Amino acid sequence: QGCCEVNAESFYQFCLVLKCFASWSFFFFFFEFIQTWCFSGNSSESVVDFFFRNGLISVRDGAEIIWYHAANSKAKLKEALQSSAHMIEADVLLRGQGSPHEEPIMAHPPDTDSDITLREWLNEVLKTDMGIKLDFKSLAAVEPSMKLLQVVKTELRRPVWINADILPGPNGRSTTVEAQKFLGTVRSFFPAVTLSLGWTTSWHPEADNEGYSWEMVNKMEDLCKHLCQMVTFPVRAALVCQSWPQLLWLLQQSDRYSLTVWTGKDDQYSVEDLLYIRDNFDKTRIYYDISEPQDTEFRRAIGFVFKPLVQS
Repeated sequence: QGCCEVNAESFYQFCLVLKCFASWSFFFFFFEFIQTWCFSGNSSESVVDFFFRNGLISVRDGAEIIWYHAANSKAKLKEALQSSAHMIEADVLLRGQGSPHEEPIMAHPPDTDSDITLREWLNEVLKTDMGIKLDFKSLAAVEPSMKLLQVVKTELRRPVWINADILPGPNGRSTTVEAQKFLGTVRSFFPAVTLSLGWTTSWHPEADNEGYSWEMVNKMEDLCKHLCQMVTFPVRAALVCQSWPQLLWLLQQSDRYSLTVWTGKDDQYSVEDLLYIRDNFDKTRIYYDISEPQDTEFRRAIGFVFKPLVQS
């Protein structure tokens, strides 16, 4: 009986140790989860809220956010880092695909090479408080890029957007990035990162250009309705006004959704089109990534006074 009492007491003490160990294991698991969630690009917070909270914009308004495009070389990145931009956008391709030396680089098709890799690009941007938008034209570069981002995830205390055109859109002829594989890959590394999900589009000055159809926005909502993270939809400025009922419906499906209005190089649209969008929806959920001279005209029309960002 004495032997049994000793064994029972020892077993009880062993159980206490196990309980303590389990509690600490849960704590560390929970801490790692929170760290991963919070530092995966500050994605539980919108771009507007992030820069407003940090005193880098004066009001909660998407029009306050300034963008720098195509920082795909050392010279362009240097210019971007010295600019007044809040968000830096760059394109990622995979150099040496299929070889032992493949590596993500900063380039936009038809370019296939660059003087700067994604690793080098991140090292420079992370010295600042600027937000990041990475644009992918193919699936091959996504996973290697996510692995590099994962290495620096504790430094990603800023907005990080991961962009790809995943559906065919108005007049779109270019190839889309396969939606489910793209979403699955990104979310497996960064389950809370902000997704920028667009349609392939084109615009022709002498053609009758179609807008974003009900079928297009319904397909996008089908892909996004089960996601938990924030999603922004890049939409072409020249096509937005004629598609406003469809785009408004899409935005109304979730508070997590926003629009990023962008412009093609030769697109024709008016400042009045931009003002219409602004006057008919929540200003904190519409971003304007537009080119000159419309950008300056638009900001003057809404009463914003700022030093224009001029890209060489």
